[in-house]
Amino acid sequence: MNSAAEQVRIVSAEREIAAPASVVFELIADPAQQPRWDGNDNLSEASTGQRVRAAGEVFTMVITKGHTRQNHVVEFEEGRLIAWLPAEPDRQPPGHLWRWEVEELDEGRSRVRHTYDWSRLTDEKRLPRARATTSDKLAASIERLAKLAEQA
Repeated sequence: MNSAAEQVRIVSAEREIAAPASVVFELIADPAQQPRWDGNDNLSEASTGQRVRAAGEVFTMVITKGHTRQNHVVEFEEGRLIAWLPAEPDRQPPGHLWRWEVEELDEGRSRVRHTYDWSRLTDEKRLPRARATTSDKLAASIERLAKLAEQA
């Protein structure tokens, strides 16, 4: 799957943040914090107490249109990596993945990479929204995340 069209279906952004990796990761792994830094303006709220600790977990989020999403955690490494597949409640994920990677550069700096991968998206109704999720929107999430982490 190395066609040009396939590569367009995976977008990412990264930058350095002047905050420890542990602080940055905590803001990502706690779903209740995610609406504070969402650069897509897609996340409305998540109840507290859902802090992700392992692959296989599911956390629930309410999006701005009022719908609930169950996010199935498929990759997890404490302090470093988290990725999930969103789905409507009690349905199979349609195949788009959100991934966050945090690399500690030193005690007070980290590099953050945010990726949206919709190369396996099967729901035709979601394609316009997926196409609209550009690296600029991912960068906006990282910018907001950086502001929060650097103030912590």
